[in-house]
Amino acid sequence: MGRAVPLAGLLIAVASAAALGLAFLGQYRFDLHPCVLCIWQRWPHGAAVLLGLAAWALRGRPTVSMSLLGLAVVAELATGGIGAFHVGVEQGWWQGTAGCGAVAAADDLASLRALVMVQPVVRCDDVAFALFGLSMAGWNVVLAVALAGIGTAAIARDAINGKEDRP
Repeated sequence: MGRAVPLAGLLIAVASAAALGLAFLGQYRFDLHPCVLCIWQRWPHGAAVLLGLAAWALRGRPTVSMSLLGLAVVAELATGGIGAFHVGVEQGWWQGTAGCGAVAAADDLASLRALVMVQPVVRCDDVAFALFGLSMAGWNVVLAVALAGIGTAAIARDAINGKEDRP
């Protein structure tokens, strides 16, 4: 097996960690509170970090490394899919989930007021930040598709090179 799979795993891990870091920076430094779809997009990035690092760390075991990279690609496609759904909600193409902009249930008005004061209500159809006309969810889709493409290309390259190495 070649070196494409472990390097792609490392790239996916670093890029997904950077995406998570930027999301947390926006949340905690710039008060860009995430909606439920924003939070859902974070989980597959976390999985991609772990899977990409594992693919790189286990580079001496080509089949395992390639399988782990394949799972990292699936994680990237998952976050990209959630991001694409989120963009559709932002653009008004369809409605968000039941949790988009919902406030947790409270027994009385005082409890409801306390809940709202502790945690802001963030609607999924509000774009908190955009760069060059793309929301953060849109950029997440671009990143996820690019990383999934890189991972898939690495798997294909190493699979082809592996077949050429056999007698």
